[in-house]
Amino acid sequence: MQNQTSPLILTFGATDPVSAIGVQADLAAFAGMGCHGLSVVTAILIGDTARIEDAQPIDPDWVADQARVVLEDMPVAAFKVGVVGSMENVTVIAEIVSDYPDIPLVLDPFISAMPDQGPDGEDMLVAIRELLIPQTTVFLTSAVELSRLAETWREPSTEDTMATDAMRLIGMGCEYVLVTGTPGDVHEVGNILFDESGMVRQDTWQRLSGSFSGAGSTMSAAIAALLANGLDVPEAVFEAQEFTHAALSNAHRLGMGKLTPDRYFWAQESENGPTT
Repeated sequence: MQNQTSPLILTFGATDPVSAIGVQADLAAFAGMGCHGLSVVTAILIGDTARIEDAQPIDPDWVADQARVVLEDMPVAAFKVGVVGSMENVTVIAEIVSDYPDIPLVLDPFISAMPDQGPDGEDMLVAIRELLIPQTTVFLTSAVELSRLAETWREPSTEDTMATDAMRLIGMGCEYVLVTGTPGDVHEVGNILFDESGMVRQDTWQRLSGSFSGAGSTMSAAIAALLANGLDVPEAVFEAQEFTHAALSNAHRLGMGKLTPDRYFWAQESENGPTT
């Protein structure tokens, strides 16, 4: 008799030697939420706990072949798209996910530590906006990244345009926009979820001391896993924030740079009892 499998999630992203971000981090978060992760590599990173020094995009044909072969063999319950690597990869990924319109897609393509790609970076932003945003279930972006993306359709502004920019993305076809690091109390971290009706929920969390790599990646992967487990978006977003906060509270200092979230904090808690 065939054993019942955990929900399968296909993530598109970069390989990170530290496993702080990228597909390695996604696979850990998926496992932490009771899912099995499948991965398509879009870029190879060179870096340590302090910084990402360089990135080598994977040929778009290779990206397409990785995904198509897996999708012909296994039914996936959710997609996550992280670092895309190149504008050509955006096109390929958009074509692939368009064949599965009923599968939720979590989009989290921006990593602030990635090297600046100059004019190519602007073209990639436009491609993400035009090809992936309209197919997205939940788009996760920091307030800073949202402002930068918005400058592909409006002039730079010193005013608070966060809500307007989020609603513009929803007007393009994105179902939900989760903006992290919203302005507020310096001792708290605020996150706001928008849908077509406006603000759905606003959550605040105690700001933890230290500098982290992989907080956003952990949250977007957890959202994808919770959607794969059948939760609706507002509930998935809240529980993913809880998971991320716990992973950051138990973060590792692996090297001399930033702290790395512990996506397996729950395993230690179950062995030793809850941490205090």
